[in-house]
Amino acid sequence: MGAVMAKSTRARATGHSAAGQWAGGGHGRRSPGLTRFAGGLLILLSLALAAGSYVVFTQWLPYDGARYQDYRAALPCRVQPHRPRQECLSTWHLTVVEAVTKHNGEGNTYRATLRRRHSWRGEVYFGGSEPLFDRLKAGDRVTATAWRGQIMVLGKDGVRQNTSDVPHEGLQVDAAVGTFAGLLAAEAFAFGAVRLLRPRSPLFAWRPYGARTLSAIFTGCAVVGLLAVATGAPWWAVPPAVTVVAALALAALLRRARRRVPAPGA
Repeated sequence: MGAVMAKSTRARATGHSAAGQWAGGGHGRRSPGLTRFAGGLLILLSLALAAGSYVVFTQWLPYDGARYQDYRAALPCRVQPHRPRQECLSTWHLTVVEAVTKHNGEGNTYRATLRRRHSWRGEVYFGGSEPLFDRLKAGDRVTATAWRGQIMVLGKDGVRQNTSDVPHEGLQVDAAVGTFAGLLAAEAFAFGAVRLLRPRSPLFAWRPYGARTLSAIFTGCAVVGLLAVATGAPWWAVPPAVTVVAALALAALLRRARRRVPAPGA
């Protein structure tokens, strides 16, 4: 009988302990001073993330969008004689000095060194080895299409390949990055404010709330960003879609976490 009562007592204690971790994630064991310090750091982090999100939406995204549209509208300089040469597509005849593939831990880097007579020498990078880079060798004569002083396309014997400087339309990725920074800033500010103002409060504990919120934000940004690029959805649809997906993912994660917590006295 005594053994049964002891086992029941241990079970209740375990249940209360798990419930306490759900509510506070061990937050209450820290000293108030250390908790407030962590809250201040989180608020500073949130301000930095908010500034980053602001830069993405007000500087980075408009610049990439305008650059992409300008490049699409550019025509060869011979049909736009009155337009500044930086704004039209000029043709350069170059010689390959070397084409090097550099292997590193994150992948391969494809670099071609080019020269124009004896007056210019430069390097261009490619996102892959096909269809032209693998064919390049020292001494080859190539034709380059330049725009705003940068080589956009390299060609040889009818085979052409874009360089890494070509503007891409991937504004959806920019919007996903900006949204990720903004939502992360909101999370860091909320968690930091609670720790700063109420250091002993179990509200917004890292386990499970913080970790699962971060997972939901990352999942929402990754899924929506990739789908937007694949389907060609407009970039301005990304932020609200990310918010909805992240909210649904967070609700699912928290619901699953609640099921795992044993009820007190069970």
